[in-house]
Amino acid sequence: MSEPCIGLTAPPAGYSDWLTDLKGRIHAAQQRATLAVNRELVLLYWQIGHDILTRQAEQGWGSKVIDRLAQDLRAAFPRMKGFSPRNLKYMRAFAEAWPDAEFVQEVLAQLPWYHHLALLDKLPGPETRRWYIAQAIENNWSRNSLVMHIENRLLERSGKAVSNFETHLPKPQFDLARESLKDPYRFDFLSLALDAQERDIENALIKHVTDFLLELGAGFAFVGQQVLLDVGGDEFFVDLLFYHVKLRCYVVIELKAGKFKPEHLGKLSFYLAAVDAQLKHPQDGPTIGLLLCKSKNEVVAEYALRDNNRPIGVAEYQLVESLPAELRTSLPSIEQIERELAG
Repeated sequence: MSEPCIGLTAPPAGYSDWLTDLKGRIHAAQQRATLAVNRELVLLYWQIGHDILTRQAEQGWGSKVIDRLAQDLRAAFPRMKGFSPRNLKYMRAFAEAWPDAEFVQEVLAQLPWYHHLALLDKLPGPETRRWYIAQAIENNWSRNSLVMHIENRLLERSGKAVSNFETHLPKPQFDLARESLKDPYRFDFLSLALDAQERDIENALIKHVTDFLLELGAGFAFVGQQVLLDVGGDEFFVDLLFYHVKLRCYVVIELKAGKFKPEHLGKLSFYLAAVDAQLKHPQDGPTIGLLLCKSKNEVVAEYALRDNNRPIGVAEYQLVESLPAELRTSLPSIEQIERELAG
């Protein structure tokens, strides 16, 4: 509870702006201090793991030395957590997975230790881990966000939507636009029946817009639902309108509760033309369309997009009950991992 400002005079001119700036600098300094602590901890854990690996390989030390080391380190540093036998084994696995000390210092040390535990436990091989590491750093994922994206198989779904972006967008924008779309999209947070209709899904997505934006991915900003477009005196309504801050363009999303049909693209193309004419800023990129349907024939979608003159992607959405088995996994919670490591 803050103390009352008794007897203080009114602040001088410019004081409020200076105070705001000062708060920002203090907050930034706190963040840098936290990052520095995380960095040093990750580097220390890698060094300990590397030492264990080296001595076991060169001097023939058995696995029991880890139990002994855990006991001695706990005795020497009783207030420090992280010296359980389980965590020491993670340190060894971390050093074994990433033998390049320079890569550890320059890249891996940017992520906190518990991020690395999820990467070690749940991802096969360095290439898959490198992809998630790059995404976590670029998008500033929390450890829970990282676990969620691993659970949801983000890598396997990213860039998989059928689209005509390559022929309708310039090269830099094409690559980013393609990687920004997924297939399928998971709407398991909606708790809707499999036969839910388009408007039901649309309303539920807006009700859970934070989860929806998380599923769409980094860069999407929500603009509106049933956005009015007046074209020649006739009224039309866009299901969902977003702006992508990295692509710097509007994104129109249309929902179809059934199977994809080629005629769906005509209406969406019309909306893209109208948004380009009425909302698009001269410095914005071409408006992109995303048609989300319950199911699609890949070949039919490719044929339908081939001669369409607007940048459009087609992807499926899936509610929780319809997710395929390979997209359903079970990861331990971060709290479970922490309890085991502290023990």
